[in-house]
Amino acid sequence: MKNVQGRQSVEKAVATRPVSASASPAREGAATTGTGRGDISAERGTRARVARLILEHGPVTAAALGERLGLTPAAVRRHLDALLADGMIEPRTARPRGQRGRGRPAKMFAITDAGRSAFVHAYDDLAGSALRFLAERLGGEAVSEFARAQVSGLVGRLETLMREVPAEQRVRVLAEALSTEGYAASATATGKGGEQLCQHHCPVAHVAAAFPQLCEAETEAFARLLGTPVQRLATIANGDGVCTTHVSSPALAARHSRTDPPVAPAPAAHISSTTTSKESGR
Repeated sequence: MKNVQGRQSVEKAVATRPVSASASPAREGAATTGTGRGDISAERGTRARVARLILEHGPVTAAALGERLGLTPAAVRRHLDALLADGMIEPRTARPRGQRGRGRPAKMFAITDAGRSAFVHAYDDLAGSALRFLAERLGGEAVSEFARAQVSGLVGRLETLMREVPAEQRVRVLAEALSTEGYAASATATGKGGEQLCQHHCPVAHVAAAFPQLCEAETEAFARLLGTPVQRLATIANGDGVCTTHVSSPALAARHSRTDPPVAPAPAAHISSTTTSKESGR
């Protein structure tokens, strides 16, 4: 599964980095003598967990990380300092919500491109080469067909379930399914009747940067599964920190469909033009 491979790759990437003197357990008052391989291994393993949590839940505060992992503030700071020094994470200032009291804004930590690359599969180069070969030999439409075939498995697994799930729960169910696929997804209400589906990790981001058909097919699949219009607002492949998709409220979409004049759907027009081009070439 993508999820398991991604976790293993980042743990290996972080764990193989040397533990510097500044990041030794002595910072928390532990004795510097007698520190064996087991201590260093535990240190690296914890750091990998910190990096993974920042990827899956970031931007996130040091306090939240400590609470999730059961670490002291000093231990969290030690791992954050090491990850910052390695360029795997970056600090961000939390946006204030409503009135804030005096004091500094909360500092949050987010994964960087270098940190995210630790989650990238080793097959990225091979996948990219295969898609370039496909595009050169058969054209861009062949890449689009391949992308739709790739997401058809997710659609097939969830289509029946989605028909049984209440409309207001579908985005959450989709987010959970995507998380099992390695996308670290979440669903949140927007306050305007819709929801946002966020994917904090994309196992195919590097390939999708060269072949946006992968993102387009995924967006089409979301709309089909959720039964309501969706709009992709940001993608990791395009350099954004999170893949963000706005999902229209099913009730609002239903009202619009009753009041707006009928419009021919884009896929039908696409199929029509394709058929015409094939007939004209006969």
